[in-house]
Amino acid sequence: MGFMSSPAMVSFATFFAAIFSVIGVYSIVTDIFLRDKIRLRERIEEELRQSQRSRAKQSMLRNLSQSDLAGIMDAAEDKRNWMDRLQDLLDQAGMTIKPVQLFYCAGGAAVVAFTLTLLVRGEVWIALILGGLASYVPFYYVRQMRDRRQAALRSQLADAFELMSSTLRAGQSMTQSMQAVAVDFAAPIAEEFMLCSEQQNLGLDPEIAMRQLARRCGLIELKIFVVAVLVQRQVGGNLSDILQGLSNVVRERFRIMGLINTLTAEGRLQAMILMALPPFLLLIMVVMNREYTSSLLDHPQLLYGMAGSMFCGWLWIRKIVNFDF
Repeated sequence: MGFMSSPAMVSFATFFAAIFSVIGVYSIVTDIFLRDKIRLRERIEEELRQSQRSRAKQSMLRNLSQSDLAGIMDAAEDKRNWMDRLQDLLDQAGMTIKPVQLFYCAGGAAVVAFTLTLLVRGEVWIALILGGLASYVPFYYVRQMRDRRQAALRSQLADAFELMSSTLRAGQSMTQSMQAVAVDFAAPIAEEFMLCSEQQNLGLDPEIAMRQLARRCGLIELKIFVVAVLVQRQVGGNLSDILQGLSNVVRERFRIMGLINTLTAEGRLQAMILMALPPFLLLIMVVMNREYTSSLLDHPQLLYGMAGSMFCGWLWIRKIVNFDF
């Protein structure tokens, strides 16, 4: 009894009681507050798997002819027609619509802009110009979505290749390493890698699935990855080391792109200021001295010429500050 009631045993029992109390409280709090979040995340992941599985079933190429399959296997991009390139643009933007639907959107925007301009201004040639510009808006939106999605993909690639290299060293297969990326990473790379792995699980030839992955993403880094995997399948080699080296290359390219964006930030800021300055000054003059600008407003062709010149200047500056390497 004296031993059990000693201060050392009391302190020892109190220490373990405190530990178990903390564990119990943590379990209760986790079950109450995080249970719904965990279930929601599991449901989202399951829905993502189901959607990618159905998307993989739809892209199993069962209805394609031998010439179509040969076109997919061919790595030359210049042999694809403009409809295929437009479909690639939609896939790279992460959109599930067809090129025909995009043309419908462009035609609808052109008709709306033409009709409104004709009702407001009453001049057919102005309505035609604005209708043509409005028809380009859906294509511009798709290009912006493509660029944003590719930037997100490029920021995830280095870590994804490093994870694949680690899983391959652990004895997993290429499909299992791609599934690991799909589980551990967020969209958009999780969607693309899960779709590629599901296509292979459903029986699609791995080479075709890999080539479709590179074509859907449109990144030079992923094209290099696909070429490395296909060459390794044919001649052998340590794919884990190849992916580790590719991860270092992608990370260095990403660093250089950030450096280029930093060095060209001044040029982009100057372009925005130069583009915003003439309309801003025109608006100020119209508000402060309407009579002074009335002669300019009476000749709208001068304003159209100014807009055209500004657009050409914007294209020129954009060509200077944006380049591929």
